[in-house]
Amino acid sequence: MIQSKHFYLLGCFFLISFTSFSQTSIDGRWKTIDDETGRIKSVVEIIERDGQFFGTVIELFRLPDEDQNPHCDKCDDDRKDQPALGMEIVRNMVLSEGETQEWEDGTICDPKKGSIYDCEMWLEEGELDVLKVRGYIWFVYRTQDWLRVVD
Repeated sequence: MIQSKHFYLLGCFFLISFTSFSQTSIDGRWKTIDDETGRIKSVVEIIERDGQFFGTVIELFRLPDEDQNPHCDKCDDDRKDQPALGMEIVRNMVLSEGETQEWEDGTICDPKKGSIYDCEMWLEEGELDVLKVRGYIWFVYRTQDWLRVVD
């Protein structure tokens, strides 16, 4: 009787630990919020491939007077002239050593400007549904809040 109680408690512990760990992942869909206007611009789906994280634009929210099918005509890499919808804008993000809620060493592309920035992302403690996304060159950076899309 006591052993089965211990197994039950141990099982609950592992279930809680696994659930907590899975909530700190950045896998999934995120609404991108423009840090200049405060409006939702797109939904980016982040997936893990071979230990790195990549993000693709899967939905755009455009105003009526904006180009409804924008392309990255200013990009200089393989994304040149690709439509923003379907574009992989986040590449090669890796989980920081010793950290469970920070990702680094990747890049992020701004399809409107055609610029590629070094990138870091993090989840602040207690806010697992808000991903902080920072693109930077040297000491100049911009940080956006991306909101987890909950089904």
